[in-house]
Amino acid sequence: MINSALMNVMTAAALKAGRGLKRDFGEVENLQVSVKGPGDFVTIADKKSEKIIFDELSKARPGYGFVLEEGGIVAGADKSHVWYVDPLDGTTNFLHGLPIFAVSIGLEREGQMVAGVIYNPATDDLFIAEKGQGAYYNNHRIRVAARRDVSDGLVATGIPPLAKAAIHPRFKAELSSVMTRAGGVRRLGAASIDLAFVAAGRFDGFWERGLQSWDMAAGLVLVREAGGYVTDADGGTDIFATGSVCCGNEHIHKQLLELVKKA
Repeated sequence: MINSALMNVMTAAALKAGRGLKRDFGEVENLQVSVKGPGDFVTIADKKSEKIIFDELSKARPGYGFVLEEGGIVAGADKSHVWYVDPLDGTTNFLHGLPIFAVSIGLEREGQMVAGVIYNPATDDLFIAEKGQGAYYNNHRIRVAARRDVSDGLVATGIPPLAKAAIHPRFKAELSSVMTRAGGVRRLGAASIDLAFVAAGRFDGFWERGLQSWDMAAGLVLVREAGGYVTDADGGTDIFATGSVCCGNEHIHKQLLELVKKA
């Protein structure tokens, strides 16, 4: 386990927000829901979670900036540190009573992601990582899977929703390409959990386009600290700018990237 002051702060914020989400998840039918766009919903639970995280992190690390899913960019006096917060990744799953959602918090220092926490309150699964300290799942050290051939692997992806219809054709081409080689393909509906599962060796690889920085920030640290390779879906390094990701161990990442680029 990582016992640094930074990880204690991040974990405490995620767990506190998670307690509220768990209560609301138990009464999901009673939540007030507003439409943010086609197939893209935002709930009161989402906003409450974000406020809790914002308040907790601001109190513990005053001056740090924020990139918030709901609240947008909040500049801080300390320009070298930025929190990336997704208070409820997997909102649609949450609304439909599917226990696959998470709180995701990542910290960027001097332009590099250095720490991440992903917590699923429904299952009490906690994934944490800090640069140079490794990645952990519920106090146990985790590593990416060791399979060397994607044909033996289980690969995850994200299916673009109705609101992202413009990228449907590209996704279908990529999925078709991956399906010709991968042993299996899954779609969970929460990119942070997909990344955490790659770090834990549950998935051998993961790729997706059309993501936001807060979807990926914490998970990128987890995968890297678990020994994985991460690029954007075209093999580049500017993951946040492209809004895409491709990851796995050295061998799976290379093969998956080739399949996606070939599509």
